[in-house]
Amino acid sequence: MKVNLLKRLHTNFRLRIFMSVIIAIVVIAFSFLVMINMNRHALERIGRTYETNRKLNTIATYLSSTEASLSDYMQYRTFESIDSYYHFQALTEDSASYLQKSPSTDTIMHKEFIVNQLLSSFFKYSLDAVISMRANNMESATLFYKKSMTCYSMLLSQMEDLNMLMLQRNAEIYTASHRQYMSYVRLSVVFIVMFFVLILAMLYLSLNIITRPLMDISHVANRVAHMDFDVPLFNNQDDGEIGVICRAFDRMIVSIREYVDKIWEKAAQENELREKEMEMRELYADAQLRALQNQINPHFLFNTLNTGAQLAMMEGADKTCYFMEQVADFFRYNIQQKGPVATIDEELSLVDSYVYIMKVRFGDRIEFIKKTVAEKYENLLPRMTLQPLVENCMKYGLKEAKGIIEIAIEKEVFQILIKISDNGCGFSPELREKILKAESAVPQKDDKNGTGTGLINVISRLRIYFHRNDVFDIVTNEQGGTTFLLRIPNV
Repeated sequence: MKVNLLKRLHTNFRLRIFMSVIIAIVVIAFSFLVMINMNRHALERIGRTYETNRKLNTIATYLSSTEASLSDYMQYRTFESIDSYYHFQALTEDSASYLQKSPSTDTIMHKEFIVNQLLSSFFKYSLDAVISMRANNMESATLFYKKSMTCYSMLLSQMEDLNMLMLQRNAEIYTASHRQYMSYVRLSVVFIVMFFVLILAMLYLSLNIITRPLMDISHVANRVAHMDFDVPLFNNQDDGEIGVICRAFDRMIVSIREYVDKIWEKAAQENELREKEMEMRELYADAQLRALQNQINPHFLFNTLNTGAQLAMMEGADKTCYFMEQVADFFRYNIQQKGPVATIDEELSLVDSYVYIMKVRFGDRIEFIKKTVAEKYENLLPRMTLQPLVENCMKYGLKEAKGIIEIAIEKEVFQILIKISDNGCGFSPELREKILKAESAVPQKDDKNGTGTGLINVISRLRIYFHRNDVFDIVTNEQGGTTFLLRIPNV
């Protein structure tokens, strides 16, 4: 059995480390218990050294507050001062209850007896002064007050003498206690050094045998951590734990080599697929933007041409010519191949042409208000964004009597706000939510009248172009009507 135990200690490193740690813990615990017990007595004695001076200073503080309250009452006769006097008197008597009550041959204890007697006299005379003052006997109150102040002066002198005597004695006690504590500290240091030398020697002998094979493993592991997998295998056939670790490490290295080859191959394939996916996304976004751009309702062309024909019959050629120029500018803007985006100024110019055409059709039934700062707006947005919104205001948002459409632009630090408002009946909450949450600008089968399709077209193109959902909002005006709010990034 003894041979088996020795064999286990030789091969089982966990058991050897466990035994070493247990012995070290026992030795350290014993040394600390001895050291703590030695130092505890010395520190308790040092901690109690100046307790008497602290108590005496507490009495002096309360006594000073009592005298101040008494003086205030004798001068001003306020309720606060008499209440403060009784409060601090009680605190002073309570804190002085430990003082010597009878004469003694010990100098400090006899001095405590004198202080105690003077305290009693001070409280007696001060209380008599208060009683006389409350009875309006000013002559007696003044006499007792002077006596109490005499006792107070003597009391301060005696307390100062007592404090000095206590300091002298406590200093002697502190010096002796400190000397004893330092001797305990030196002895503790000697014990700690001895114990730690013993523990370090024992742990060194035990761990030196364990760490020798582990250093080789650590060196190989460090090379593997730096992506160097061309390391030699251990081929250790020992039955101990180190042999098990070496064989496991060999298998791990072989597996890593195989996995690295597979990972590189897979990474190359994933990079190729990722590049193709990004290219497809860009093509899809461009195609979707262009498809949404081409969904503007073409029936407006016919209404405009009819209006131009009627005007040509009714009026002279100049006005008809200008009207037709505005119509031409409007359609030229739609069919020109300048890309899917335009500046805000270009969109505003198109709105001006459109509003002129519509005012010819409807006359005074439409009032258009434009509020912009006299500067250029070069920020880009999807083409045909503002005109469909103005068209929607005219089509669905005007009252029967007279329609008012207002477009206002506010330039902020990080964004440009474009507000297009009307004075119509506004949107129902259900329709507003349906339009803002729609993901496609293609009319559904149940949407026979196409209500909201133009707005969804504009919203979809804005969100695709700016890659954000808060670029467009629909707000109900307080006086009635609707405001389309566009937040264009000012970059």
